[in-house]
Amino acid sequence: MKNNIYIIGLLVFMLFSSCQDDFLDEELLSSYDPTELNDELGLDAALIGIQNQYSIWQTFAYDYASAGGQGWLGVWQIGTDVAYNKAPADFDPWTVPYTNYENLTPTDPAVLFTWVWGYKIINNANSIIAAIGNPETVLEPAAKAKIEGEAKFYRGLAYNTLVTLFGRVPMITATVDGPKTDFEKASLDELNTLIEDDLTFARNNLPTVNNVDGNSKGKMYSRAHVAMAEQVLAEAYLRMGKNDLAEATCNAIIDSGDFSLVTQRYGVKASQPGDPFSDMFIYGNQRRSQGNTEAIWVLEIENPASVIGGSGEFSVGLDSYLIGSPQHRRVWGSRYHQQAGMVLADSLGGRGISRIALTDWVLDDLYAVDDMRNSKYNLRRDYYYNDPDFALFGQKVDITDPNVNTQRFIVPVTTKWNQFDANDPFGFAMIKDIIIMRLGETYLLKAEAQFKQGKLAEAAATINVLRNRANATPVAAGDITLDFILDERARELLAEENRRMTLMRTGQLVNRVGVRGQKITGISNTHLLLPIPQSEIDLNKDAVLEQNPGYN
Repeated sequence: MKNNIYIIGLLVFMLFSSCQDDFLDEELLSSYDPTELNDELGLDAALIGIQNQYSIWQTFAYDYASAGGQGWLGVWQIGTDVAYNKAPADFDPWTVPYTNYENLTPTDPAVLFTWVWGYKIINNANSIIAAIGNPETVLEPAAKAKIEGEAKFYRGLAYNTLVTLFGRVPMITATVDGPKTDFEKASLDELNTLIEDDLTFARNNLPTVNNVDGNSKGKMYSRAHVAMAEQVLAEAYLRMGKNDLAEATCNAIIDSGDFSLVTQRYGVKASQPGDPFSDMFIYGNQRRSQGNTEAIWVLEIENPASVIGGSGEFSVGLDSYLIGSPQHRRVWGSRYHQQAGMVLADSLGGRGISRIALTDWVLDDLYAVDDMRNSKYNLRRDYYYNDPDFALFGQKVDITDPNVNTQRFIVPVTTKWNQFDANDPFGFAMIKDIIIMRLGETYLLKAEAQFKQGKLAEAAATINVLRNRANATPVAAGDITLDFILDERARELLAEENRRMTLMRTGQLVNRVGVRGQKITGISNTHLLLPIPQSEIDLNKDAVLEQNPGYN
C-alpha cells in the first residue's frame, strides 16, 4: 500500500477515511468527525463503518494483479497443523514467512496490516464512545447504551485479537486525531481489564439475537448482539485463565434458547444427498433467516449481480488493494478445472486455486471413518473426469499419480467454501456468506474451560454433544486433553476458525506444528507472538515501543 495516512508512531486511520492519498483529491461529499456524531442516525452510520472495517479481515485482498491476492487468508492457516502452502512461493509471498518462520520479521506485511486493522477499529470505536458522552448528543438513555455497547463490542474484539497475536500493546481509550509519537505498551492486566469491561458492557446493553433491529429485508442478524459479545468474552476469559467465567459465559449462550445445533437436514438442498453438517455451509443455508439455527454471527455477502454494491471481485478498488473481495473459495478450493479431462462444475465447488492444501494429518489421521464431518459431502477426496469429450470421461482421477496430476492441480478439499454461480462460471465474485461464530464453537470453548478446571467428565460430556451430532464415537473423561480438544476443534471448525490464533491463544502453536505440521521450518517459541511492526517502532520517536522477544 503506498502513501498510507499514518498517525505517527501508531498506524491509526482517521475516522472512516481512505488509506490512499488519491482519495483526498476526491470531492468531499460527506465526512464523519467526533463533533458531528450527535444523533442516532449519524452514530448508527458510524457503527456500520466499524462493522465494515471488521469485515476487511475476511474480505481483504492485496496486490491482486501481481501476487494473486489470496495470501492474507493463508497467513492464518498455513504454517499450522491443518494446512501448508501449496502455491509457489514467488506467487504467494505473504505466506512464505509462515512456511519458513525464519523469514518472519518485523517488516512482514501481514503483521503490519493486522496492526492497522485493529487500531483503526479501536480509534473509530473511541470516537463513537466519546460522542455518546458529548452533552450535545441527544438520545434516549437506552439508545445511548445500545450504541455504546456495540462500539465497545468492536473495541473489545479488536483489543482481544491484538493481545492474542502481539501480547502487550499500546492501550488507547480516547480518539487519536493528530500526530502522537510517545506510545508505550500497556500491561496485560490493564489490557485484560479493558477487554473484560468492554465486552461485559456490551453483553449487558446489546439486544439479544431475536431483538436486533430490522429493515425492509428483515432482521439484521449481523449487527452486534448479546451472544456475539459473550462468545468473544468467553474466548478472552480462556486466554486470561479465568476458566470458570469462560464456562459460565458459554453456558449463557447455550442455555439462552436462542440457538440450537443443526441435527436435521434443512434448506435449499435438503432433498438431495448430503447431511446436516454440510447443509450449514451450502449457499442459501448459512444465515439465521435461512434456517441455520446454529449461526451466532454470519457476515452476509450480497451478489453484485443482483445487489448494487454487493461484494465481488472488484467491488471497491484501492490502487493495488481490493476491499470487499473475499478469497475463501479460491484459497480453499481445488484447481481441478485445469486438469485435462476436467471442467468447472457446481458439484465440484466452482473455481478454486488450491492456495492451501490440507495436511496429511487432517486427511489421514484426524477423523474416524464414520464421523459425519469426514463424509464426502464435507471433505472431497475423490474426483472423476467430467468432460464428456475426454476419453476417460466418468473414470476416477488418480490424484496420487504425479504422471496424471502433474502439477497437483487437484487436492483433497473441504467443501465449506464451495460456491458456483451459473451467471459467473469463472468465479469472479465470491458471494458465499462467511460464518464467523456458531454454536458448535461455543461447546468447544466450554469444554476447554471445563478441562482447564480439571472437570474432565464434564468436558467429555460437552464434546460428546458435538460428536453425537457427527455420529462419532463418544469419548470418556480419560480421553480429554488439550491436544484432544484442539483436535476436535479442527474436526468441527476446519476452514472456519482462525487456526493460527487458536494455537497462539492456547500456547500450542510450536508443539502442534512439530508433530502435525507439514513443510514447515524455522519455528520456535518466538513465534507464539507476532513481531511489533518495525515502522511503528521507528516512528515512535518520543518513547520506547519494545519489540517482542526474539525479533530484535
